[in-house]
Amino acid sequence: MTSSTVTSSQPNRPRPNLAFRRLRGRRSPAEFAAEVRRAAREIGEQVSCDARYIGRVEAGEIRCPNYAYERVFLHMYPGRTLSDLGFAPRSSVRGRGARTTAEEPPPVHTASPAFTTGETREAYEPYETQDQNDWHHNYEESDVLRRAFISGGGATVAAASMGPLAVAPGASAAQRPARRPGTSEAGALEEAVRRIRLLDDRHGADGLYRRAATPLRAAYALLDAGATRQATADRLHSGAGELAISVGWLAHDSGRFDDARSHYAEALATARVAGDAGLEAHAFCNTAFLARDAGRPREAVRAAQAAQRIARPLGSARLMSLLALREAGGWAGLADRTGCEQALARAQALFERGPSEADPEWMSFYGEAELEGLEAQCWSTLGDWTRAARHARRAARLQDPHFTRNTALYTAELADDLARGGRPDEAAQAGLQVLDLLNQVQSSRVQTMLAGTARVLLPHRRASGVCDFLEKHASMPRTA
Repeated sequence: MTSSTVTSSQPNRPRPNLAFRRLRGRRSPAEFAAEVRRAAREIGEQVSCDARYIGRVEAGEIRCPNYAYERVFLHMYPGRTLSDLGFAPRSSVRGRGARTTAEEPPPVHTASPAFTTGETREAYEPYETQDQNDWHHNYEESDVLRRAFISGGGATVAAASMGPLAVAPGASAAQRPARRPGTSEAGALEEAVRRIRLLDDRHGADGLYRRAATPLRAAYALLDAGATRQATADRLHSGAGELAISVGWLAHDSGRFDDARSHYAEALATARVAGDAGLEAHAFCNTAFLARDAGRPREAVRAAQAAQRIARPLGSARLMSLLALREAGGWAGLADRTGCEQALARAQALFERGPSEADPEWMSFYGEAELEGLEAQCWSTLGDWTRAARHARRAARLQDPHFTRNTALYTAELADDLARGGRPDEAAQAGLQVLDLLNQVQSSRVQTMLAGTARVLLPHRRASGVCDFLEKHASMPRTA
């Protein structure tokens, strides 16, 4: 009996959970993990689900989930049992001390009273260690050289899946012979990154995020197919990581913070696998920005400091300037005015050194307007409305018209600072300008800022112009 022979010779080999894998469908492990976390919040559970955990379940390493995960999975798939989801009965995995570690999911953390934003303490711990390799071990969500996110085969399907956000030279990828990815696929991936950034600059993130998931899956399928030349493999890793950051930013700007965190972690893992310091600094940079917006200022400081350590040898003063601003935002969130002012001074001094050939391509948005805008946000966080409004006004005035989303963002910042600083008429005028721009821009972040401004202006509804702003704001459609 061949089957029994094989079974007896490999008694400890886990059997893949194919039922659970089918439930994930064409979503990436990171995307599916984000859905699990959202479902957990719906029923009041807190689980630390990430792409690595999903991978372990699908590989059969976790034969039965703990009780918290069980409640979440049964909530996600009502009417099904654990057996329907491909898990073994709980009784069959009890009492196996030697296998406990392999079968237990990541620990479930409860929020410490010191963290009032609803985040678990786990979110802070990666930045508390000085060894970045330890940080990477804790924070990396998945092996970026995993199986392709899409069904079908290899580089040909992957390149075809770049879809409308990519510009592939020559004939369509679907018509090319199946082969390992080369320079044309690497070029298509890099062009997809540029296209997404261009559309985001002009129109904001809300309408782009779901569309961008397809080229991201395709990018990792290209990695999985493997390039024959190391130079091409390096380009594919860099392109996939930058695309993960771009998609993470679209999630970030549209208020999907859990999704953004997962994409940024994926980019960080890609950077570490490829040994790409520039990509790693970029991933930390965006992680710091996300942490600030999500109400985790200490994490923002630590991520920005990690990014500066990595970026220092790269020779870009402009990059170091931006990273200092990310750190300043974290200090402002901690109400540390001194730390914020010191970081702002470094950012200004580094910016004044001017651009250089070492500046990354993705930093095209970072000019004097962004410098002013980020400083405005710091002063706003510290409650210095007058200074914040002064910098926000400069940012809006200096912004290149090409960056429509940023113009809307800076003007929304100005409106909010003016409203909170006791200048309702000017705030309403700035708010009306933003509402006009929202015909072109879809950004949940801008809409959230305007909603806050409207609440502040309600007591001044009789003031000149305020009523017009409030009425127009109330009539604007909201992004789904």
